[in-house]
Amino acid sequence: MTPLDFDARHLWHPYTNVLDPGPMHLITGADGVWLTRDDGTRMIDAMSSWWCAVHGHRHPAITGAMQAQLQQMPHVMFGGLTHQPAIDLGRTLVGLLPDGLDRIFYSDSGSVAIEVALKMAVQYQMALGRTGRTQFATIRGGYHGDTWKAMSVCDPVNGMHGLFSGALSIQHFLPRPQIQFDQEWSEDTDVNGLSALQELLDTKADQIAALILEPVVQGAGGMYFYHPEWLRKAHEMCKAHDVLVIFDEIATGFGRTGELFAMHHAGVVPDIICLGKALTGGHITLAATVTTETVARRIGESDASVLMHGPTYMANPLACAAAVASLEQLSARDWRAEVRAISAQLTQELSPARGLPGVADVRVLGAIGVIEMEAWVDPAIAHGLAPETGVWLRPFARNIYCMPPYIISPDELSRVSAAMVSLARGMS
Repeated sequence: MTPLDFDARHLWHPYTNVLDPGPMHLITGADGVWLTRDDGTRMIDAMSSWWCAVHGHRHPAITGAMQAQLQQMPHVMFGGLTHQPAIDLGRTLVGLLPDGLDRIFYSDSGSVAIEVALKMAVQYQMALGRTGRTQFATIRGGYHGDTWKAMSVCDPVNGMHGLFSGALSIQHFLPRPQIQFDQEWSEDTDVNGLSALQELLDTKADQIAALILEPVVQGAGGMYFYHPEWLRKAHEMCKAHDVLVIFDEIATGFGRTGELFAMHHAGVVPDIICLGKALTGGHITLAATVTTETVARRIGESDASVLMHGPTYMANPLACAAAVASLEQLSARDWRAEVRAISAQLTQELSPARGLPGVADVRVLGAIGVIEMEAWVDPAIAHGLAPETGVWLRPFARNIYCMPPYIISPDELSRVSAAMVSLARGMS
């Protein structure tokens, strides 16, 4: 049985029909922006391997830090023990994040970081005697992970977890912000969509622990870019009703939108922020939930006194060492210039798709390029074409999109743009 035959018979891939997985590529190596197949052909990883490999694959500074840590201490439990990589990473994150976000809880994946944030919010409200505040508000079109509570704040109708809507906790879903990132803002709350949030807070704030959302960019919910002013206004409304604000920056953090964090577009600071993906430059899994001293202290002073969560691989030293090295790369390179160049080139090279039949929209923000089709895009088509185009794309729903590593060259990015436009033309 060949490796691919064994894979098809025994392995279950994400969001894939186990009986008909479609084209599958056996990857034997990764370096920079390139993936190498078992037959020696190469493909540009236009996905940054699900948005995390911002420095490219096998970056020598990151792998070097991991190798050194591997020789010293691959893992040790974080309960009652600590270690230098966790401390070094904490110092770095506190230095990068806005003042006030300075209590860090490490975990091993983005979904778990969301679970921790939701627990924090509920425990905080309970510590204040608000025992009825156990629910959450969010906006439609959002995605926050695949674990159970995280699924409950994903879009229950159009999201990937609609199948489970009857089994999940019922949350409060607001209309998606209607004004897009580059459109003119309107103060009319019926136009900008904030009237629904105001009504919810006026009538049910005593049931709501927090508002959770992806700031500015909804990722897996459709690559939708909405106006930063919506965040500013929503933040003000929540503060007036003692509802916490949670920002899910797992996909948008560390430069992807052109700002270090997407919340910087709005100039607001949440009570809790979730980070992951690019945190380690895509070399190993790690996530962090960061909150304020106010939230942490209130939980610490409560009857429970401890946050009821403790992942086995929390603050894994190997992952923390990788994250420190990854964030040092952001500081050492002019990532802003890299993202601006990617944005300008994608804007120019994806524009021909606007005139194609079946194309609903073309949009770019930072190092994110999207061709939205009017009909669903079969990812198997893109997977099958990848060896021919030399570009690895994984469309979802109606979106053909890319999130390339920041180090991609102009020639390599042109290949990505051409593959996206070609795929859109083929779907027309």
